[in-house]
Amino acid sequence: MEEEALGNIVVQVPTQSADMQLLLNETAQKQQRANQAFGAELDRINAEYFSNLDIERTQALGAENRLSTMTAGQEARATETNRALQERATSAQIAGQQERQIGLRGQEERAILRTQGTESRDLRRTEGQQTRLTEQRRGLEQRAGIRETGLQDRLGQIEAGRQQRAGIRTTGQETRATTRVTGEEERAGIRTTGQETRATTRVTGEEQRAGIRTTGEQDRALRRTSGQETRATTRVTGEEQRAGIRTTGQEERAGIRTTGQEQRATVSRTAAEQRSTELQREMFRRYKENRDFEQARGSYRV
Repeated sequence: MEEEALGNIVVQVPTQSADMQLLLNETAQKQQRANQAFGAELDRINAEYFSNLDIERTQALGAENRLSTMTAGQEARATETNRALQERATSAQIAGQQERQIGLRGQEERAILRTQGTESRDLRRTEGQQTRLTEQRRGLEQRAGIRETGLQDRLGQIEAGRQQRAGIRTTGQETRATTRVTGEEERAGIRTTGQETRATTRVTGEEQRAGIRTTGEQDRALRRTSGQETRATTRVTGEEQRAGIRTTGQEERAGIRTTGQEQRATVSRTAAEQRSTELQREMFRRYKENRDFEQARGSYRV
């Protein structure tokens, strides 16, 4: 604003620069206020936009989490279902294998029992035949000795009877002891055989049956040989007794006494040797069965 002097009156006259400055200042303030308002509006728009983005991102993340959880649950259920099916199938297969194995074991046991029964019957039949032949030969030799002794046999009959009774007692005792030991060994063998048989498979059963057949054949052959040897011994003994009876006379009584003692000792030794032989045979049979069982079990494992 400029001042002009007119006499004594001062008049203020506005200048263009001041008005322009005021106008510029006012315009600048309006522009600033407009900018601030626009900036605030942009801030509100941006805040609303980014808030919507955060909400959408959170919703998408929640949806993904729910889908992942749902998928994981479905997969877990499917896995458990498949596992249960597999376990049931495995259990059914194991049960079927066990049933077949039990059936096969039963068949093998029945076959073994049949073979054992057959071999036992054959062995008893062979023993009976050999025993009857031995008794027949002994009777023939005894009757021949009685015919040849005559009066001298009557003189020595008392002593011979006493010695014979003593021998019979000794023979009976040894026979009963042998039978008892044999029975115990057979029962022990049967128990051991039963235990081993229950633990075997088809191959073991076949091997055992083959072993039993071989053992039966060997036993029968041994019984036949033993019977033949016994009959031959009895025949030779009878011949020698008849010759001694014809030759000795009264000396026969002393010979009969000595013969009785020797016979009892022989019977005792024979029984002891027989028990030892039976025990060794039983031990060898058990060893062979155990060896066959171990071999069969090793081949089964392979």
